[in-house]
Amino acid sequence: MIKIYWQKCRKVLRYYPSYRFLLLFLLLLILVSFLVFLLPLNPNKIDVTQLSQGPSLKHLFGTDELGRDYFLRVLYGGHISLTVGFVAMATATILGTAVGLLSGYFGGILDSILMRLVDVLSSIPWMVLSIVLSVLLEPGIGTVILVISLFSWMNISRLVRGEAISFKERDYVLYSQFIGEKSWKIIFQHLLPPILPTILVAATTNLSSAIMTESALSFLGLGIQQPKSSWGSLLENAQSNLQGAPHMALIPGIFIILTVLAFNGVGEFLRKIFSDQE
Repeated sequence: MIKIYWQKCRKVLRYYPSYRFLLLFLLLLILVSFLVFLLPLNPNKIDVTQLSQGPSLKHLFGTDELGRDYFLRVLYGGHISLTVGFVAMATATILGTAVGLLSGYFGGILDSILMRLVDVLSSIPWMVLSIVLSVLLEPGIGTVILVISLFSWMNISRLVRGEAISFKERDYVLYSQFIGEKSWKIIFQHLLPPILPTILVAATTNLSSAIMTESALSFLGLGIQQPKSSWGSLLENAQSNLQGAPHMALIPGIFIILTVLAFNGVGEFLRKIFSDQE
């Protein structure tokens, strides 16, 4: 199976070379954002002699109102935004997959209860609840991850439930039930593997949404707090300098847009690999 997917991956990359650039961009972005912590650099170092400087060879993206190197703050901001995105995506994916598998496989009362819970949570404007929780809880990375995770798992649960309902009617699953295999074994050995492609594609969409949500919360001042920086908090901080230094808002904004588009492109890339029509 792995060999088949690898062959389809190469085929898709050959026919759609644009995916190569998306993957290369994300690889470089992730490597730089996470390896920057290995360098003896301090993005929060204040230099009163370099206040609000424009881009130069010494400071590629200039400096902010406290003289901090903006290039470093963007890199460190990328690390935090990506960390929040990956952790929130992983948490929401695990929760949504678990709910979807249990609901789809067992059905009955459990299915009704879980799906009504999903319906209720989906009907409430997530931004309102996110803001309320962000206000009630102490702002920080942990709170942002918790808020995003709690309100981004419902779509995955619906997708997984639909797939589980379909696959549980297959002959090999019915035979496993007939010979008395335990339910958890049937779920993990016979239901989860064929649903994994759907989960992976949905996870990339969740990752993009998590990055956007973190940026929105931080922009509203409810996410990452100073002196730490994320792309969203950099946008929020740049509001006061839009006329004098518009690049301070443009740079993190461009990184957010490119990253979200790239992860959405990866989702399309995975969809083509897992599609039976390719």
